[in-house]
Amino acid sequence: MKEEVIFSLDTPYRESCRIRAFSFGSGHKTCAVVAGIRGNEVQQMYVASLLVNKLRRLEEENGFLRDHQVLVIPCANPFSMNVNSRFWPMDQTDINRMFPGYDKGETTQRIADSIFQVVRKYEYGIHLASFYLPGDFIPHVRIMNTGYENAGLGNLFGLPFVVVSEPTPFDTTTLNYNWQIWDAKAFSVYTRETEMIDSQSAKMARNGILRFLNRVGCIRYPSSNGFLPTVVEEKKMLKIHTEHAGIFHRLRDPGDEVEEGEILAEILDPLTGDITDRIKAPAHGIVFFAMRQPLISIHEIAFRIITDLHS
Repeated sequence: MKEEVIFSLDTPYRESCRIRAFSFGSGHKTCAVVAGIRGNEVQQMYVASLLVNKLRRLEEENGFLRDHQVLVIPCANPFSMNVNSRFWPMDQTDINRMFPGYDKGETTQRIADSIFQVVRKYEYGIHLASFYLPGDFIPHVRIMNTGYENAGLGNLFGLPFVVVSEPTPFDTTTLNYNWQIWDAKAFSVYTRETEMIDSQSAKMARNGILRFLNRVGCIRYPSSNGFLPTVVEEKKMLKIHTEHAGIFHRLRDPGDEVEEGEILAEILDPLTGDITDRIKAPAHGIVFFAMRQPLISIHEIAFRIITDLHS
């Protein structure tokens, strides 16, 4: 294992911001893994740390095949992580909206550029990501439909679902999108948590990445085949919005199979405890996403349900 600092910046308080990268194997730049771009992505950093630990042991045991190199950046935003801020504390900008970066720009643009100049050279790119909605997902692989994607490669992770999403103009400055534009095959891996540690889904994600590296001929890693993934188009998922605000009492979790008309959650009056609304499943399917926060506003996305499992 080789360690290097790919970006360093003195900060007004606490320690300097140093982004460290760990490389394994040698030769062809096969796969780069990036985590912790946002300062609250503790679970994502934890997954990457599990991966670093396992890859180090595999390298010591000659588990890397010849002419393959893997790079892992466990925390791409240590300064925000240290001060418990999701975005860059000085101006609240999001580093994952700054790619491919600019070496003479603002601080977050320079950070994005330093990361991208290193990782864009790899054949495959994996981003351990978090979503903008506070809630729980089924662990899955997400691929942007840029015209350069290969959804079939997502099956190699052996996670339950491969989700193909349509990029919006807002997504064109993300790491995943720019990886693909620069000819890498890019994937985002999602687990159940962001700010808290969930060991079960973290190990599922780590094992999925190791399974992928094994199947593309990078490492020797005997493991189970994992799941037989289902490819799902995100635009075909049903979004269930709230019609009332109040205390959100969730009754169903991601992965649950639900029937049409089944109660998924109740909205309670925060002062009287009366049930003001019951959120029901509009069709038979599987809960893919569920809001977690205890207080919910009107017109928020409370659930996403996969209904077409054969698409």
